[in-house]
Amino acid sequence: MANLILISNRLSVSVEKKKGGFEFKASMGGLATGLSSLEHSDRLLWIGWPGLPADDLSEADSRKIASTLKKHHNSIPVELSREDLRTFYYGFCNNVIWPLFHYFPSYATYDNSFWESYRGVNSIFLQKVLEAVKADDTIWIHDYQLMLLPRLIREKVPEARIGYFLHIPFPSFEIFRLLPWRNEILTGLLGADLIGFHAYDYARHFVSSVRRLLGVENNMGYVQHEHRLSRVDVFPMGIDYQKYSAALSKPDVRRQMAEAARELRGFKVILSVDRLDYTKGIPERLRAFELLLEHNPKYREKVVLLLIAVPSRTKVHRYRALKKEVDELISTINGKYGTIGWVPIHYFYRGFPFDRLSAFYGVADVLLVTPLRDGMNLVAKEFVAAKKLSGGVLILSETAGSAREMGEALLINPNNSEEIAAALCTALEMERSEQIERNTVMNERLSRYDIGTWTKDFLNKLSQVREVQDSYLVKKLSGAFKDELMKAYRKAVRRLIILDYDGTLVSFQDRPRKAAPDEELVDLLKALSEDPGNDVVVASGRMRDVMNEWFGNLPLSLIACHGAWLKHKEREWQLSEELSNQWKEQLRPIFQLFKDRTPGSTVEEKEYALAWHYRNAEPELAAIRASEFKDILFSFTGDLNLDVLEGKSVLEIKPVNVSKARAVSTWLSRDNWQFIMAAGDDNNDEVMFSQLPASAYSIKIGLDISEARYYLDSPKQLRQLLNEVIV
Repeated sequence: MANLILISNRLSVSVEKKKGGFEFKASMGGLATGLSSLEHSDRLLWIGWPGLPADDLSEADSRKIASTLKKHHNSIPVELSREDLRTFYYGFCNNVIWPLFHYFPSYATYDNSFWESYRGVNSIFLQKVLEAVKADDTIWIHDYQLMLLPRLIREKVPEARIGYFLHIPFPSFEIFRLLPWRNEILTGLLGADLIGFHAYDYARHFVSSVRRLLGVENNMGYVQHEHRLSRVDVFPMGIDYQKYSAALSKPDVRRQMAEAARELRGFKVILSVDRLDYTKGIPERLRAFELLLEHNPKYREKVVLLLIAVPSRTKVHRYRALKKEVDELISTINGKYGTIGWVPIHYFYRGFPFDRLSAFYGVADVLLVTPLRDGMNLVAKEFVAAKKLSGGVLILSETAGSAREMGEALLINPNNSEEIAAALCTALEMERSEQIERNTVMNERLSRYDIGTWTKDFLNKLSQVREVQDSYLVKKLSGAFKDELMKAYRKAVRRLIILDYDGTLVSFQDRPRKAAPDEELVDLLKALSEDPGNDVVVASGRMRDVMNEWFGNLPLSLIACHGAWLKHKEREWQLSEELSNQWKEQLRPIFQLFKDRTPGSTVEEKEYALAWHYRNAEPELAAIRASEFKDILFSFTGDLNLDVLEGKSVLEIKPVNVSKARAVSTWLSRDNWQFIMAAGDDNNDEVMFSQLPASAYSIKIGLDISEARYYLDSPKQLRQLLNEVIV
């Protein structure tokens, strides 16, 4: 039976060394907590670090821990040394990725030894996966510690079903581009079939970085990279809704709520629950609370702030400095406003178990959640679910991922202390009926999209992605399809072979002249065209003098300028028909204008065409300009009898009666061909594919929807096919 293999930096179970043995208990942290509800399944296998450095364990201890984890927790431990933790976890993960992805670029330390350790630990995880994975298993990788793992697994197990989910924000391109190893991270993630994010913004930033750094566009959420399709989508993580919505009904929770209520003696309670992390905005919310007391004396001795700060990364200097700042702020505020009978801030520097935390939710009138940047923030969802119909107000940072789903909360700018203080006033004065109205809407949403629905949604989408991929694989020219082509070729006496040039025989280059044919390609075309049974046609949008320079000495046929010029084998060039280029005078200034308005773009003038190339322009600006330019060009097509061609990073205008398909038709009608093969890579080849006879072997270069019968991944694969044909 197939398994679901969950892979994360930490297991849901942590191992602690105790006198006389080991203790196994639930891990702290949002990811482990959020996914813990999935662990009670025989089909689930969890791979991750158990929390103890391998240096502290004997071989016998390691075997014992591994056995217990496998038997009782369906888990496989990954062994990491203290040095791994220093350079991988505290180094690359928390001194590079964490600050950068949370928009603290000045906190990032770009140390190459950290990067090498990150690569090494991802490879350690790979080995554990390879030992465990079986055919038909689904692999689900989680979070920023393992961004290289999807590609590593893909290289070793090409047919693996791989999902990846990032639980922190993915930053904007302007931030992400600062990472020295940015391309490696992107290609690592694109090894997954499905890449999930909490919020649309994060997905948008990811595909923007892919486009700008790898030159790969997305089409309706699908990204084609290295001959594979990956899907990018949004899955806002839910909570175990039933667990939290029923929490306040538990006898033990109600007892602890009563104890807390007695201790707080009727004060209005503002609750704050977070890890002590610089991304959480804790100093900012303390200053906002101080403003509340300063500007609203009526709340003094009437309201308390319960601040729960769970220790985090205590060995890191910046976190120790943060704790010092928080301690000093609390001391200052309590000293300034506190009285004998009233301490404004009750500070807990520790975590609490579920029942105790639920009791805090129960007694709180307001939950204050003000991270400067947060991937999701499940505490906000837990509070709303626990309060259900009992009132309570959520104040939530607009930069938390959960803000996209919880618009009924009081949304604030976490950097604006005055706005937070004003929101606290609003929350403390809000009528209970309005509180219940707001929470009811949010509860309905949270109950529908809980952790179980989130999991099913992701895994169902992963299956759908594989179905889409498989629909393309049916057409890939390999295996039996390739054998059939080879047999048909060798059996035929008269063969027509039509080959597009740019993107088909050669890869695209940043400058057109760089795409000149290499010696290997010239030799290949020479051998192919010297076969007396073959008529080889190389078709291109390039000018005839370029085509003549490159291929004029070979015994093959040529099509230039998208079909304006034709050269049958061993004959002179001829126009396909009488053409005029007087229209250029009218349109040339417009092409020049868009070139000037789009840095990096160029204009290419051909005998009977004008082309605007924007491959080297800034992608987002180029996309805007291309859309504008296309609209302008289409306004001229009717009056001037012109046609607009949309290629890959190029817009071209030419006479409407000139086309590659029309030019190819002159060869199709010349002979009784027993074998026809045509290869092309873009939209301009689709009409040609559609007019070929059903028996023809039409080949699209690149994975895409096409009229072609088959596809190959790259020009390199097409060359390999042609080499095999001529052997």
